[in-house]
Amino acid sequence: MPAERIVIGTRGSELALWQSRFIQSRMKELFPSCAVELTVIKTLGDKILDSPLSKIGDKGLFTKEIEKALLDGTVDLAVHSLKDIPTLVPRGLTLGAITKREDVRDVFIAHPAKPHRTLAEVPPGGAIATGSLRRKCQLLHLRPDLHIVDLRGNLNTRMKKLEESSWDGMVLAYAGLKRLGWEKSMTEVLSCDTLLPAVGQGALGIEIRQDDQRVRKMVQKLHHLPTAQSVTGERSLLRHLEGGCQVPIGTFGRIEKGRFRLEALVGSLDGTRIVRGHIVGDPDRSESLGVELAKQLLESGAREILEAIRLTGTTIPRAEV
Repeated sequence: MPAERIVIGTRGSELALWQSRFIQSRMKELFPSCAVELTVIKTLGDKILDSPLSKIGDKGLFTKEIEKALLDGTVDLAVHSLKDIPTLVPRGLTLGAITKREDVRDVFIAHPAKPHRTLAEVPPGGAIATGSLRRKCQLLHLRPDLHIVDLRGNLNTRMKKLEESSWDGMVLAYAGLKRLGWEKSMTEVLSCDTLLPAVGQGALGIEIRQDDQRVRKMVQKLHHLPTAQSVTGERSLLRHLEGGCQVPIGTFGRIEKGRFRLEALVGSLDGTRIVRGHIVGDPDRSESLGVELAKQLLESGAREILEAIRLTGTTIPRAEV
């Protein structure tokens, strides 16, 4: 029998609440006799808004306080953007389910008062805003002339900042914009050849206590195996590459015609160097394939990029919009 009451821990941003309410509604559909409630928990990443993410340097920046509430029993499960969840979760917790993935791509949003609509149309020296070093690296590799502006805040804040700025545009994730009904603001959907997405982009991770078999059985009904296999490969690659240092990494795993294909890149902070590769294999081997591709990238020059970034002391939390 399902629990009579389930409490979901969530951040308070508009997107986080949409995601948690989505899971809440699915749980109510599946278990109509169960009361499913939300508890908003403020994380460190929500409190520190005046510093670039790359300067804060804390893994679990958007999950740690919620995970503490899980461990002490205050909440029964947590809904996260999967790309916010570190590859190693705290002892006693586990990913109980991974939902079906939304579109993984990034999008360009042009300044509404400027004539250009696409990234290619941005004039030389144009200013593009993003809070992600993954995006910054790939944008500068594509267009070394661009000026990258650091951007923090929720979607409404970012839209307002863009409108009030002289920037030429900003880059965000398709998934978040679609979930909040902001599709009309997208002026260009960027292919994965242009920008590889973040690890887990577009998927939701449901985190639970490892020993909570009742909640595990409930959330398993929301689990999407093809997505889980795909992001397992991505997270395995990231875990093998990080080695205690987080770097600009883009990756996209998917199942095509029964085969798992994983693409990935590692780049320098200024975008001058990028090492890119791919691997194909059995979906059931996605975790080991992620490790194999990571090793290939390291041997192809990613090791030198990683070592250079370690010397700068830069750390990059994974939270992006």
